[in-house]
Amino acid sequence: MTRMHRYFPFVMILLLAALLIHAPDAAAAEPPPPPKLDAANTAWMLTASVLVLFMTLPGLALFYAGLVRMKNVLSVLMQCFAITCIVTLAWVVAGYSIAFGDAGALNAWYGGLDKVFLSGVDFKALKGTIPETVFSMFQLTFAIITPALVLGAYAERVRFSGMLLFSLLWLIFVYAPVAHWVWGDGWLAKMGIMDFAGGTVVHLNAGVAALVCATVLGRRRGFPETPMPPHNMTMTVTGACMLWVGWFGFNAGSALAADGAAGMAMLVTHIGAATGAFAWMVCEWARYGKPSVLGIVTGMVAGLGTITPASGFVGPLGALAIGGAAGVACFFATNHMKRALKVDDSLDVFPVHGVGGALGTTLTGVFAAAALGGVGYPEKVTMGGQVLVQLTGVLAVAAWSGVVTWILLKISDAVAGMRVEPEEETEGLDTVLHNEKGYNL
Repeated sequence: MTRMHRYFPFVMILLLAALLIHAPDAAAAEPPPPPKLDAANTAWMLTASVLVLFMTLPGLALFYAGLVRMKNVLSVLMQCFAITCIVTLAWVVAGYSIAFGDAGALNAWYGGLDKVFLSGVDFKALKGTIPETVFSMFQLTFAIITPALVLGAYAERVRFSGMLLFSLLWLIFVYAPVAHWVWGDGWLAKMGIMDFAGGTVVHLNAGVAALVCATVLGRRRGFPETPMPPHNMTMTVTGACMLWVGWFGFNAGSALAADGAAGMAMLVTHIGAATGAFAWMVCEWARYGKPSVLGIVTGMVAGLGTITPASGFVGPLGALAIGGAAGVACFFATNHMKRALKVDDSLDVFPVHGVGGALGTTLTGVFAAAALGGVGYPEKVTMGGQVLVQLTGVLAVAAWSGVVTWILLKISDAVAGMRVEPEEETEGLDTVLHNEKGYNL
């Protein structure tokens, strides 16, 4: 008995050690805590949603309306306003579900219909640390501005009914699937594409669709022999200023949080816009002898569109390079399309947004490098490998947008008619389609 008492402490120590070794890790066994609502992030995303909608109404509406001739000013304002309405309805019914739902085995390609009529998007649902209602609204503002960008290609010659039908179909069959590929855990997201705020989803997508629209619908009467200058540059510059300010919500809001990524996205967005505007101005000044107001605001839009995919991944050095490249490349692309190819993309959507989106998406793969001030690449990914992924995304989105847009144009033309009659185009769409005039002169 005495011998047992002598060894008892050692036996207890051994038993305790065995229990500690074989006991499950309490921390590892516990499920991760559920996401919690973050008030600061929610407040910022509410603000960002307002800023992005501000880009379309009134920003893009005024920018585009000032660029057309006086007889068509109301038609462009009406188109921007009506697209906002019809895209909102389509987003609620099916657009959000296709873009951000879960289609199970087919999820690589589209989001399915589990969230039709915003099913499950209620008072308690969260998307990360913000309400899913706010996330859906934020993404809706992107869905609104993208087909609104496209209308710049066919301004001054399209039927209102045909435009509405085409915009509705385009949202469902072009925009929403591409948004899912890149942002909704689709195949491009799994491949590792870097598109922070819409270089492929918004700008390249809209730009390629605009090129197809301009080609299929044909030139305006008198183009290119008859000059068709903007009727109100004051209106255009006002809209451009609103775009610049609203774009902070577009890019910085894509961080979905009020954090360092949003701060850097805001900084590089501003740098990209200023650099793009300045580079375009210098190119125009050198080539034509005078810098124009139209040129500097168009360069700003080119800089903004091109920095968009990179905004969450690059630093100030990358923003300077990307903005400068945007101003130069988009300037020469615009002049080449108008003067050499004689493609009547009325408001230069493809050479600004299409070229800028492709350029920015590709250069993101370069300037995301940590050595160049970016966030760096995922483990085992090189600059060359990332650029290859970026180019794959550019080619895939361009092909999908181009082919499906052509099909949808043909359907819309057969059902509602896309182009107005020649005499109606001569009279002006404000009077012919809306029985109103923009100015009482």
